[in-house]
Amino acid sequence: MTDQEQINVEVQTKLALQDAKFNTFMQEMRDRDNQRAEDIREIRQSIRDMQNNINDMGKHVRNLSLTAMTAIGAMVVTVIISLLKS
Repeated sequence: MTDQEQINVEVQTKLALQDAKFNTFMQEMRDRDNQRAEDIREIRQSIRDMQNNINDMGKHVRNLSLTAMTAIGAMVVTVIISLLKS
């Protein structure tokens, strides 16, 4: 084997190693990007769930407020009726 052929083999070997390293690096970057995308999806879903819970709490608060106002109104009517009877 001539010197030039040996140099060519060494260069090809080094190039193959660099290609393998680059491909490994690119796959790791893709994996990280996919993981980040999945994390973002989970965070968005969690935020949607929290918003739905807050909306449900708002409905319960509104219902309790209406119940309290109805009870206060009934007490006022009861007091007025009792005053009218005496």
